[in-house]
Amino acid sequence: MVMMTGSLAVRGTVVWLTPQQGGRVSGPPEPDYDYDYTATAYLPPRSAEDGQAGLSLRRFAPGAWRTPAEGILVPPKGHRAQQVVPGNIVVITEGIRPVGLLTVEEVHALAPDGSAVIERAPEVEITGLTAIKTPDTDAPYRHSTAATRWSSHERAGAS
Repeated sequence: MVMMTGSLAVRGTVVWLTPQQGGRVSGPPEPDYDYDYTATAYLPPRSAEDGQAGLSLRRFAPGAWRTPAEGILVPPKGHRAQQVVPGNIVVITEGIRPVGLLTVEEVHALAPDGSAVIERAPEVEITGLTAIKTPDTDAPYRHSTAATRWSSHERAGAS
């Protein structure tokens, strides 16, 4: 789980909407090797009006209606944090018009220099269980289930 308080690297599968579904009239985008496809996007339950983020996609099959893709999500300044996990659907928009859906399969926080932030959450012993705490952030919004995950702890020598 990652809180979108800064830029995120995502990997997943994109499905482009057909013109009959309200998607791009010209069909799926066909970027060349020099440019990524850039657009706007949002994660439900937010909408294009209240939660638009920047999106850049690359490494997808040009002209394909369904294809694996990699991208970067950049939230607008001043918006509340939002939980992003594998399985989320990112609605890709051009303006406020939905043109595609990206199913998130992998997500990583990015440092200001663009490198991936990979942190091991600290573990705290609590009566036979190990609590894995999420790092503290300045985010004003946190999903209630995002605060702590629990995992069983095997004790050495226990039978």
